[in-house]
Amino acid sequence: MNELIIELTEINPREFFGLQNSNIQLLKKYFPKLKIVARGSKMKVYGDEDMLEEFDTRLNMLLEHFGKYNKLDENIIERVLTSESKADYETSANSGETLLHGVGGKIIKAQTANQRKLVESSNKNDMVFAIGPAGTGKTYTGVALAVKALKEKQVRRIILTRPAVEAGENLGFLPGDLKEKLDPYMQPLYDALRDMIPSEKLESFIEKGIIQIAPMAFMRGRTLDNAFVILDEAQNTTHAQMKMFLTRMGKNAKFIITGDPGQIDLPRRVTSGLKEAILVLKNIQGIGIIHLDDKDVIRHKLVKKVIAAYKEIENRNG
Repeated sequence: MNELIIELTEINPREFFGLQNSNIQLLKKYFPKLKIVARGSKMKVYGDEDMLEEFDTRLNMLLEHFGKYNKLDENIIERVLTSESKADYETSANSGETLLHGVGGKIIKAQTANQRKLVESSNKNDMVFAIGPAGTGKTYTGVALAVKALKEKQVRRIILTRPAVEAGENLGFLPGDLKEKLDPYMQPLYDALRDMIPSEKLESFIEKGIIQIAPMAFMRGRTLDNAFVILDEAQNTTHAQMKMFLTRMGKNAKFIITGDPGQIDLPRRVTSGLKEAILVLKNIQGIGIIHLDDKDVIRHKLVKKVIAAYKEIENRNG
């Protein structure tokens, strides 16, 4: 049996190994044929030579990442251990910087590799599609970028919109006037904004039209200049709605389109405008398409397991 000895000299071994060696346990899960022993500042690994070589490469990638960001978590370990290249998990240093300080001084920044790629892509492109399942931070990161652009006077207003389509529900049956009927659909957008802008200021911005939260139907006939525009839940747009929305883009505008192609609430046989747009626009310069996945889930750790379980059954039935 071959042996590999690694001495951690320039970093804190306890932080690298994780609380109660949790990071080592993850390494053992990915390399079940190796015996991994971590004590003090040393790691001893026993096993087949080829497997040890692969382990050494991956560990050095983790050490390099830890040296740069001073942090390791389950998501980044999984991504490094399953990535084909550095480009799959490494992003430029400034994409991980604080985007803004929210309510109560809360630091808001991209937390995962793909969220940082979304920040990077938005810096380079005027139109970005952020595709991925629930809880991957697509909308939240998009709203943070919009608020940052408004604070830095890069745009004059923020426009947030969603198609008012939900599974098995009809707006007509909900109580209240149009705003009250629509507010439940817009709630995730309000929630993100409340994290980033104090409530009085947010109310003032909404009253003055500096921040507009409206259903897609309100976009028709408008040209959106000097605005940061986010279309959320875009998987529920039709071909006509998506085309209408994308052609509203005016001067000095930024568009972020978010959605999860796995959660379409449209009637059967109606093509999702999001799915179609990704195919039609994928080769156009100036448009970025970022795919987030279950490794970007930053909600409760059970959410990731729920997504994986459903993906398995959908693959089986598909």
